Amino acid sequence: MIDIEDFLKVDMRVGTILEASINKKAKKPAYKLKIDFGDEIGVKTSSAQITKLYSTDQLVGKQIIAVTNFPPRQVANVKSEVLVLGSCSEQGIVLLTLTEKVKNGDRIC
Repeated sequence: MIDIEDFLKVDMRVGTILEASINKKAKKPAYKLKIDFGDEIGVKTSSAQITKLYSTDQLVGKQIIAVTNFPPRQVANVKSEVLVLGSCSEQGIVLLTLTEKVKNGDRIC
């Protein structure tokens, strides 16, 4: 188990997907995403394995939740700077989203 101090170290923020394209060099099907996290964090890139349920057109403009303070990882030719969050469900990865539109960069608490 972890304690609350460990949980609070994870910086989860709201961002809006600006661009989505196929990450052609990834071993598993994935999209390259450009996500706007507001003035404090800025625009970050992520490689996300969410191709089963979402098209690139469906993703642009969608607000998502991501971990913003993990170290960047190289995924094929994409520097993945944030980890987009979703549930690992029977039908595929379902993105965690909001029921109301909020400001990019808002912290998940």
